[in-house]
Amino acid sequence: MKHLTIIVPDGQGNNLSSIVGAYKIFTQANDYWEQNGNKQLFNIQLAGVSKQVDFYDGLFAVKPHTDISAITKTNLIIIPSLNHNYEKALKENSVLSDWIAKQYKDGAEIAAICTGAFLLASSGLLDGKSCSTHWSAADNFRTMFPKVNLQTDKLITYEKGIYTNGGAYSFLNLIIYLIEKYYDRQTAIYCSKVFQIEMDRNSQSEFSIFTGQKLHGDEMVVKAQAYIESKLHEKISIEDLSSKFSAGRRNFDRRFIKATGNTPVEYTQRVKIESAKKSFENSRKTINEVMYEVGYSDVKAFREVFRKITGMSPLEYRAKYNKEALN
Repeated sequence: MKHLTIIVPDGQGNNLSSIVGAYKIFTQANDYWEQNGNKQLFNIQLAGVSKQVDFYDGLFAVKPHTDISAITKTNLIIIPSLNHNYEKALKENSVLSDWIAKQYKDGAEIAAICTGAFLLASSGLLDGKSCSTHWSAADNFRTMFPKVNLQTDKLITYEKGIYTNGGAYSFLNLIIYLIEKYYDRQTAIYCSKVFQIEMDRNSQSEFSIFTGQKLHGDEMVVKAQAYIESKLHEKISIEDLSSKFSAGRRNFDRRFIKATGNTPVEYTQRVKIESAKKSFENSRKTINEVMYEVGYSDVKAFREVFRKITGMSPLEYRAKYNKEALN
């Protein structure tokens, strides 16, 4: 029998739903697996370093099955999401971080849910690898872990035995993904139907709200960002923009990418598309009206960029998020 460890981190404000959800769905998968004539696949244990961890100001409490020190060998570790005081959360859970790193070296696979990626990254296991997390935590994550290739457009990433996923309740999609890998497709479909979780989602792009990385400390790039954001209605030439700040194009691009994680062109596109999304959500404007408002004159180009960033066409996005526009 394989062993599944669901981590219960110390600290107030951590996320209870990702612990309970992972436990319930894997337990259901185990039961279904046995009902179909198989031996139980996983021994599922909640583990931490405290006998009890309180959530939501003591409204709920979790009593882990065991202490991590009692688990010498595990096959799969699930790290739930953390509270948003990341430095404090990591300090409180440094013992967990070390234990996770040791288990990975001994052959365990690791799955980090949402901001649980911070705890995983603190172990050093994500250095040089791709990962996802909640889009709202992206700036903090990039600042704290510059060696990690953060891809917040991805709902699920997998690389060398390490899984991560995007934000909030998208962890349900990661759990279904893991169940398909460890059990089979039939069990994953069964669990998706029981818990009514959409199968095979692979992007969180449509849910993200782009605000731009501003915590980098490069004053020239901050000014360039402000300029881009103030010229939504115009077509911006990056050559002209770099000249405006007395920087060569190559050097300007390098500094911009280092500071924001985006090229100047990508950043400009994301700012414009974010504005377009808000218009589609809150107004009855046509696709063309919104397109012109954000500085595009070519419908095909606008649609391509919109789909690249959101994973949906402008029309699909408006239909999904603005029912009033269809009346």
